[in-house]
Amino acid sequence: MILYPAIDLLEDRVVRLMHGKFDAVTEYASDPVEVARQLRDAGAEWIHVVDLAGARDGARRQAGVIAEIAALGLNIQSGGGVRSSADIEAFLDAGVSRVVIGSLAISAPEQVLPWVDRFGPDRLTLAFDVQYVGGAYRPAVKGWTDVLTVTLDDVIQAYAGVELAHALVTDIGRDGDLSGPNLELYRYLVETYPSVGWQASGGVSSLEDLQAAQATGAAGAITGRAIYEGKFSVEEALACLQDA
Repeated sequence: MILYPAIDLLEDRVVRLMHGKFDAVTEYASDPVEVARQLRDAGAEWIHVVDLAGARDGARRQAGVIAEIAALGLNIQSGGGVRSSADIEAFLDAGVSRVVIGSLAISAPEQVLPWVDRFGPDRLTLAFDVQYVGGAYRPAVKGWTDVLTVTLDDVIQAYAGVELAHALVTDIGRDGDLSGPNLELYRYLVETYPSVGWQASGGVSSLEDLQAAQATGAAGAITGRAIYEGKFSVEEALACLQDA
């Protein structure tokens, strides 16, 4: 399983939101490029970088910072504000390895489907961020500010017949609160849609959480706050996943 240390960007700062709320922000650093350098030096091969304002507003805000991070030689999975093929090209041109498509992947699969063919499934990660509402997991868009009535399964099935290599699912109710990942959800996704490399996101608080996520068959795990608050180091996490 790949470890994706997360750098969430808001106004050039490294932050974490609590449950996706922009009025519940914790700042961890003012130099995201230095944070990325430290993660690289600790052994991380991939990092997950999100332009939070871009995700909320639908326009990329942190393109320059993301390009600086990419210049460090890391594999970067990054998104926020992707609304067109030109946005994808800009991320790739900046050195991003894999572009994350969030809101449009949920609200406009017919627009995203041609991009999978054009750019190739390995260059894209679809992000399905969900809340448990009314007995089902329902996707949220626009930086998690709007929760839809369709279900997560409805959205995934819109991509039936198309090769998807990477997708991440964030349980918003656990994001940033160190309550543990939603193992039941990831186990269901891996078993029901085994051709997709699912990434677990939200709630990781310990090395045991990472091992449990790995045991579900998830292809990756995204973690931010646990690293920044010293619950475990990148070195410890990589060793833990290698030994499991």
